[in-house]
Amino acid sequence: MTELLAPAGSMEALKAAISNGCDAIYLGMQKFGARAYSSNFDLETLKEAVEYAHLRDVKIYVTMNTIVFENEIPEMQDQMLALNDIGVDGIIVQDLAALDFIVNNFLDLEGHCSTQMGIDDLDGTLLFKELGAKRVVLSREVEVEKIKEIKRIAKIPLEIFVHGALCVSYSGNCLMSGLIGYRSGNRGRCVGSCRKEYEIINQLTGTTLGKNYVLSTKDLNTIDYIDDLKEIDSLKIEGRMKEPAYVANVVSTYRKALDGQVTETDKDNLNKTFNRTYTKGYIFHEDPKEITNVLRPNNFGYEIGRISKINKDLYEISLSRPLNQNDIIRISHNNEDVVLTVVKLYDKEGNLVNRAEDVCYIKIKEKLSKGDLVYITKDQAHYKLLEASLEKEFKRFNLDLKVYAYPGSKMTVEASGFGFNYVYESDEVLDAAINNPTTKDQVIKQVSRLNDTVFELNHVEYEAYGAFIPAKLLNAARREIVQGLYDLKLKSQKKRTKVLKANEKINFPQKGPYLTASVMTQEQYDACLASGIEEIYFENVVRRNQVDYVEREGTLLIGGYGGLYHYKNTNPFVTDYSMNVVNSTSCYELYKLGAKRVTLSYELNKKQIDALIEAYNKANSGYPALEMIVYGRAPLMFTKYCPLKKMDQCGHCKTNHYELKDEHGIFPIITHEDCSVTILNGKTLNLLDELKSIEGVEAFRLNFTIESKEEVVKTIKAAKGKLDGSLAKSVFNQETDTRGHFNKEIL
Repeated sequence: MTELLAPAGSMEALKAAISNGCDAIYLGMQKFGARAYSSNFDLETLKEAVEYAHLRDVKIYVTMNTIVFENEIPEMQDQMLALNDIGVDGIIVQDLAALDFIVNNFLDLEGHCSTQMGIDDLDGTLLFKELGAKRVVLSREVEVEKIKEIKRIAKIPLEIFVHGALCVSYSGNCLMSGLIGYRSGNRGRCVGSCRKEYEIINQLTGTTLGKNYVLSTKDLNTIDYIDDLKEIDSLKIEGRMKEPAYVANVVSTYRKALDGQVTETDKDNLNKTFNRTYTKGYIFHEDPKEITNVLRPNNFGYEIGRISKINKDLYEISLSRPLNQNDIIRISHNNEDVVLTVVKLYDKEGNLVNRAEDVCYIKIKEKLSKGDLVYITKDQAHYKLLEASLEKEFKRFNLDLKVYAYPGSKMTVEASGFGFNYVYESDEVLDAAINNPTTKDQVIKQVSRLNDTVFELNHVEYEAYGAFIPAKLLNAARREIVQGLYDLKLKSQKKRTKVLKANEKINFPQKGPYLTASVMTQEQYDACLASGIEEIYFENVVRRNQVDYVEREGTLLIGGYGGLYHYKNTNPFVTDYSMNVVNSTSCYELYKLGAKRVTLSYELNKKQIDALIEAYNKANSGYPALEMIVYGRAPLMFTKYCPLKKMDQCGHCKTNHYELKDEHGIFPIITHEDCSVTILNGKTLNLLDELKSIEGVEAFRLNFTIESKEEVVKTIKAAKGKLDGSLAKSVFNQETDTRGHFNKEIL
């Protein structure tokens, strides 16, 4: 059966999801979850959530899908041990250290690979199946035909997103929030850089293509395609930051769709809670041009009419859909919004009304124009329906009873529910009835009062010989039986742990330091070669989310797990920054897979690098082989979406250069042959002055993107001078350069 997986940022949202028919919930705690700004759960409320869900046959998965710094590893491990004790069903992770701990310590607690890992092909899926993951959450960019192929061949449960907010970047491959605002998406603290307004500028001509929300994606909506998704193991709704009413609305609609009961009205009702307008997503071959809504980044609502007449401050609205008193509306005027609650609604005669169908009148102090479109952003009547559904039992479980009541003996009840048996025996002895012995109907009346439980009375057998059973005794029996079956159900959860095996130690002889370089053009490659750089990454780069693998020679720079799996037995390889490595365990796992060097994440500072090396040394009696990017414009975002195509500039990238601009600066746009796009940082990472202070890293990489041949040569010369100590003068330019996170810890 396909699992309907719902989000919960709070206990109220969790109950809303379960009340409306989900099969599983994913939620986060105060740390290590990729939604740090939702309410989230502590251990006490999580225990309550797990018990509430498990009694209703709903599973709980906890998101611990952030990168984990070295000093956080013990806390991460303690949290996982606590989650196992509570009885959580699975943990969703991004960091290899997190997956490693789950696989090596628990028999029943499942490790699920987060979409943050960027797994978008068969090779990546097979890798994590080998590593012991029990489920893979695929990237949102994977098309449905490929998902089915991966499932057929890999034979591991797959999870996909079917509704809700989309990242414009490949998940886990966006550094924009972290490098600009020091709040990392890989740490659950994304500032939503993609939801901001940007201007696109043609760098060659200086002309602007306009200012809009060019990176802001629409929300995913696959409700029309649900039959094509039923063979996928888990269908996931995004929304841990959303209110309970939103969760109720979306879960109930997808539940109906999976059960073959959804109507067009149900589908239309999805518009009545938060949405940024909808896309069918890459999963169903959406044109990348249509994946964004450049007009606004927040709740769009749904259109209900337009302003048709104006008389001073009284506006006539011709309606295409009903409007109710207390609805919240948005009126779009000259690309600005007027948002208001409809407190007073008038008909043609000037009478106050609660509801209008065709035309209505509203007093508005702002100046608007005839023809302005009107949208509802909160449909009060629909919200009342949703709020009524927030805490009810979606399904109940049969309770069967056999009641034995004999005068002079204790009452005995044999109960069965959830597949468990419980025997109740009263403390008191029953008396013989003087006139009216207790009947079966009277017993049923008392024991069927189960509305505050998950049970419904199914079958009752009653064996009695003239006994009188007080109603309070039957009520006490009912309560004890329910609690007894609850306890049996909750205690049935397996929480077994493994006996740990000692790791084989892997260490490397200390080398270097020396320079490597990555380039994007033949001219840059030639300049590096002429300047004496021996290891250059150019045509030997297998980037993350590059899913076409061809036979290659020599050492490769591999940025994604699929590439690692594909080439690990044929080519020596170095792993790239996009593996998001921030701790020693992740290094160790990559060395076990064959990496000759591991490139550290952009999101590490100096203290954290030192801590990683120290921890690795302690565990392995020797050093790791590390590479670190110390120069270049950092790739803020890698995306399948092309903002130039959105602005009708498709193909112009071959003869022009474009950049995004906001109040922080400019961000060059790099287009690739497959029409994917990398957005670069406007400032250049420059740690050349710090090279002598960085110990334990053998390879320092210069990352060249848009630099000219002359700039490449100049940079290499400066880097060499800093390495050998011949250049004393600082090469850091306060205006154009940044030290990234080197001296500042990211949140």
